[in-house]
Amino acid sequence: MSTETQNDGDDLEERVTNFLRRNFPQIQMHGGSAAIQDIDRESGEVSIALGGACSGCGISPMTIQAIKSRMVKEIPEIEQVNASTGMDGGDDMGGGTSPSFPGETVDDDGEADEGPEAPF
Repeated sequence: MSTETQNDGDDLEERVTNFLRRNFPQIQMHGGSAAIQDIDRESGEVSIALGGACSGCGISPMTIQAIKSRMVKEIPEIEQVNASTGMDGGDDMGGGTSPSFPGETVDDDGEADEGPEAPF
């Protein structure tokens, strides 16, 4: 790979990183993170992983949709964006755990989890 080609690739990665920083500061403000997992320069495909507070966040699907639609418009080399919070069960996008709700889990003693007790 020539130095020129390598610099072009680094520039694309830097533009994707700057795009995420510039367009989605609320991700970081709310304790989340966005990281580039992969960039395929030949196909124009980029994979983004949202982590931290994004895993389990109710509005993360809207954030993912916004990233997908804006990035292909703003960065001409990008043809397709794959973004995930890791909640889809795959380990390839940074993990994440599914939120649980009272009654969905069972304690070690076999009783259903009632959730936290009220302090009164």
